[in-house]
Formats: sequence, C-alpha cells, structure tokens
Amino acid sequence: MQQTASTPEGLPALEARLQRDLALLNLPPKAWVPETPWAAGELLDVAVIGGGLSGLCAAAALRFLGITRLAVLDRAAAGTEGPWVTTARMRTLRTAKEVAGPALGVPSLTFRAWFEAQWGPEAWAAMFRIPRPMWMDYMVWYRRVLALPVRNGVEVSAIEPLPDGPVRIVTKTGVLHARRVVLATGIDGLGGPAVPAALRDLPRRFWAHSAEAIEIASLAGKRVGVVGAGASAMDNAAVALEAGAASVDILIRRPQMPRIDKFTGIGSKGMAHGFMGLPMEDKWRFFRLANDAQLPAPRQSVLRVSAFPNARFLFGCPILAAREDRGALRVETPRGVLRLDFLILATGFAIAPETRPELRAIAPHIRRWADSYTPPPEERDDALAQHPDLGPGFEFQERLPGACPGLSRIACFTFPAVLSHGKLTSGIPSVSEGARRLAEAMARSLFVEDRALIRDQFDRYDTAELQGDEWTPWTGPLESDSDAAA
Repeated sequence: MQQTASTPEGLPALEARLQRDLALLNLPPKAWVPETPWAAGELLDVAVIGGGLSGLCAAAALRFLGITRLAVLDRAAAGTEGPWVTTARMRTLRTAKEVAGPALGVPSLTFRAWFEAQWGPEAWAAMFRIPRPMWMDYMVWYRRVLALPVRNGVEVSAIEPLPDGPVRIVTKTGVLHARRVVLATGIDGLGGPAVPAALRDLPRRFWAHSAEAIEIASLAGKRVGVVGAGASAMDNAAVALEAGAASVDILIRRPQMPRIDKFTGIGSKGMAHGFMGLPMEDKWRFFRLANDAQLPAPRQSVLRVSAFPNARFLFGCPILAAREDRGALRVETPRGVLRLDFLILATGFAIAPETRPELRAIAPHIRRWADSYTPPPEERDDALAQHPDLGPGFEFQERLPGACPGLSRIACFTFPAVLSHGKLTSGIPSVSEGARRLAEAMARSLFVEDRALIRDQFDRYDTAELQGDEWTPWTGPLESDSDAAA
C-alpha cells in the first residue's frame, strides 16, 4: 500500500532511520579509553547514578564520545525511573512539546519523531503538550534503541573517592569502582524535601511531601490542605479533588499568585551556553531575582484546580503552628484556624548532602557558594548559598584544597548545578547541552589522566600507511643546467 502523508511510518521504520542517522554521524565512535588494570573487582570508566532523563542523556552523550565502559545505576524497576509514573501528578509535561530534549542533535531520536512514527503529524499538531505517562514510554524507547547499559534495582549506599584511585561505590548488592561518577539523581539529589519547622513534629499519618508516594484514593471525603503555590502544589491539589476530597485548601504564604517565569523571557541557546561564563555576582543576581518572583504554575494546572467549587486559594496564609486535635489537624494561620485531615507539602527541596547516606563521606568537603561568594547584604539568600560551586565540567570542588583527594572525579549533574551552569539540569529543554558539556569535560579529563598510556600507544603504533610499492625511484641523470635547458 502506498504511504500517504497521514500514514504513520511505524516504530520499526523510525528505528531503521535512526540507525542510519547514527551510522552517518559515526555514532557511537570507536572506544578509545585505555583499560586500566584493577585487581579489586569491576572497574568502570564512568558510573552514572540515576537512570532518569538526565542519567540516560548523560550516558548517551558519553557513548557518543567513545566512552563505553560505563553503567547507569538506578534503584527503581525498569520503566519506573524518574518521577514520571510514580510521584509526578500533572496530566501533561510543563515543557513545550517542541523542545528537542535528550535527542543530542539527532532528529530521529526526538520525542516528536517517536510520536509521529506512531500517530502521525496531524496528531502531533493537535496535541497541546506531551501526556506525562507517554513521556515515560518515550524514555523506555530511548534507552532501548541506544542500548544504554542500565542496571535496575541497584541502590547506592555510599560514594567514596579513594586517594590516588577510583571512586568506591557501595550498593546494597556489592561494591564496584569507577574512575568517574556522575550524580544524575534529580531535583532532590543533593538533599531532600524541605519541610517547614512548624510541621516537622507532626505524626506522619497526617502529612506527606509532594515528592513522596501518596495513596491518593485515601483522600476521598477528607479535608485536605496543600502548602505552596507552584506547579507541584496545583498538581497535588487537583488529584486530591479528582479523587473526591471533601475540600482542598491551598495555603499560600504570598499575598498573590506568582505569574511570570523570568527565565522564560531570556531562554535561548545563548543562555544555555553563555551563563557559565558570567561572573559570580551576575549568576547570583539572576537566580535571586527569579527566586523572589517565584516560578508560576502553568495556567492549565491552575484551571484544573479552580474548576472544582470545593477548592479554596488562601493567600497570605502561611502555617504558623499545627498539632493533632481529636483525630485531625488543628492548623493555625494569620487568617484563622483550619481543621484538616491531611496536608500535602509542595514546599520544594533543601540542599543538604550531609543528610543523604550515599554522600555522607564527601558532604563536608563540597565547596558551596557560601564558601566562594559573599553577596551584598540586600541580596542575601541562604538557600542559594547552599548550592555547590561546581567546576566547568559539573565536577565538585573541594572546600579545603587537598582535604578530599579525588572529589573532582564526581560530577553533579543534578538540579542544584543550575547556579553554576545555568538551567541545564532543571528539566527537559537544555538537557542535551548539559550532557554534552559534561561528557566533553569527562572525556578531556580521562584523556589527560591516561596520557602516558596513550603516548605508549602512539609510540607502539607501527601500521604502515605506505607499503613501498606506491612509487618508483628515479635513477636516471639530472639535468646539469636546468636554466639553460629552459
């Protein structure tokens, strides 16, 4: 049957085209990193911790540079990496569907190519934004077609750089070593949920953070409070309402809803590549002003909540105190007292690597922005000050030089890298730019470290290009007076 413009080509055809595209680009190229002798078990050149969006894209970028002795470690079961089908609760992604995401410059690797191959360009044109579960399906395909070496069910419990050696990685199932480590552990990868002090001592049956697993169906008939005004707050309020909550009160400390995403106004390839070159004071000022403005929730997310008559937006309403009272919560606010059955905290994340068991050995040595930059008093921001001050390849830097040899072998490809590198690790839009920067820096550092082995390869290489039969030596006489002959 002749294919028409509206007939999808199907995934097998797309995958054949992708393999052709990769072959035309010579991707992945030949492996080049010399094998390092190691007697203590498995030694990887790179271990990527986290098999979500950032981890998969980083692994693909490394393979596209010929680094092949690598593994991606993720504690989740295959097909559930990242938040997409676990703790994320939006209907669609918040990112515009047109962004290329983790495609690394290969058109046939984009979500759009994957989607149109199955449903066609008309369906693409009709879609507003990408359905969240569909993005997980795409990431599963991305991993498969690139043959990325993901090891599921591997939970890392300790990361420790050895002096003059690789990084020791302890997992629940054994120990392995890697010359370089990439932390691709998401938005909370250097800490965990931020919980307001007024709520920390409440029994856990009364509250959960928005990043945690919540039995949404159990909220039916209950009085639910949601703390926050961002996208996560709206998503969680919406699913509670859709599950049949008796009421949902959204407690917002600000006097009005944030409305403008300041970074959207300057989003560009210039921003992606240029931000890292800014002086520290300019980087700080951008993010401090953005924090002051706060990131607004998407319009559709807010409308999803306000469609319910039993939803209330309570502005100027921070929680002052809360306690258990007769089997429920008594919540005090500047606007009065609320009685609630359950609270969902959409309160973001704290950067506190010392609270994560796997980072405990290195946490005291990580240089923070507080160690490197002192803003003017009017620009103080204690949360920004905790961001890691990273090197040009996302590598950690020592707070006290020489106190933790090998710390720079660990790269921080998580959300808190944004203050050093710009918004390359904050989601889908610029993840390819970030992964390329990471991979190029890692390839450079491995090459420099292996320079003696590579020089030895150089010296030992003796495959002749010319065999000696490509020319015939001239044995006849030469003219004695060429000028006269002319």
